[in-house]
Amino acid sequence: MRLAFFGDVVGRAGRAAISEHLPRLKSQLQLDFVIVNGENAAGGFGITPSTAQDIFDAGADCITLGNHSWDQSEALTYIDREPRLLRPYNYPQSLSIPGRGSQLFTTASDQRVFVIQIHGSAFMEPLDDPLQGVARALEEAPLGQVADAIIVEMHAEATAEKYVMGHFCDGRVTAVIGAHTHVPTADGHILVGGTAFQSDAGMCGDYDSVIGMKKDPIVRRAATRLPTERKSPAEGPATVCGVLIGSDDRTGLARSIEPIRVGGRLPETLPKMD
Repeated sequence: MRLAFFGDVVGRAGRAAISEHLPRLKSQLQLDFVIVNGENAAGGFGITPSTAQDIFDAGADCITLGNHSWDQSEALTYIDREPRLLRPYNYPQSLSIPGRGSQLFTTASDQRVFVIQIHGSAFMEPLDDPLQGVARALEEAPLGQVADAIIVEMHAEATAEKYVMGHFCDGRVTAVIGAHTHVPTADGHILVGGTAFQSDAGMCGDYDSVIGMKKDPIVRRAATRLPTERKSPAEGPATVCGVLIGSDDRTGLARSIEPIRVGGRLPETLPKMD
């Protein structure tokens, strides 16, 4: 299978770039399944039904969220109606949290893709233990038995914690891809057990910014310690950043992982087709 994950869509610029580039990428790269993180899609904070629909219309099969899941109140009810929208799996089980943190999808060619969204613990709002959360989720759809491919999105600040998750899942999932820090890392590789890994896929947003937000107020506040206006998304041309994972149809493990970057300010990088 050919699976793609695209990092955090930030504001209108990120949505416009996804709408412009994803349909072509889906065809050009012959993608079987597409995951897009949309937790910053609505004005940089959270998601709404209309901003999610923009991403689905562009070709996403699944939208993941993260620590900004509930910044828009509409998401609290929308997520129960939309099974393609996932929030972190490891919310405390004792709480009644809307939505779901994992979902088994069926592709157009009848292959089964299991997506798990997990929230990190280091420098983040604490939820339940992410490793135990993933272990529970994997019991729902083991690779090679229920699922033909499994993608884990590790939504976390700390690179080390993302690596811990990668090694914890190695050999049991197709890929562990990091999100949240909005910067594409250069460490995409296949772990020893056959799981593809990258610390962060990067954002789909304007890189003439501070991780997608207008740079001047943030720089001014850092330099003067004085309050400035509320953070808002940068509005220049956005770069679509993600990764392409090639999986082995026999084992479900990864055969390749390659970066995807198109549009905006970052140099373009596209996987070569055979």
